[in-house]
Amino acid sequence: MATAETLEKIYALIEPVNRKSCQLAPETSFAVDLELDSLTVMDLVADIEDEFDIVIPLNILPDLETIVQVADAVEKIVAENE
Repeated sequence: MATAETLEKIYALIEPVNRKSCQLAPETSFAVDLELDSLTVMDLVADIEDEFDIVIPLNILPDLETIVQVADAVEKIVAENE
């Protein structure tokens, strides 16, 4: 599971688009809990990529439904780039 530091950075990036003021947790879903539209999700992906200095492959995006799934993917990509 992703580290607390990675989760906290992602929570901070999500907060501006969390219009429902949903309580953020590792299992929070982008589509169901946060009700983010596809444009907002792509903006968020760009912010995450900038924050961690990575590129998230588009082909894995459909599998990233929760915050922890994104955090795990980020950590995996960061580790591969080291």
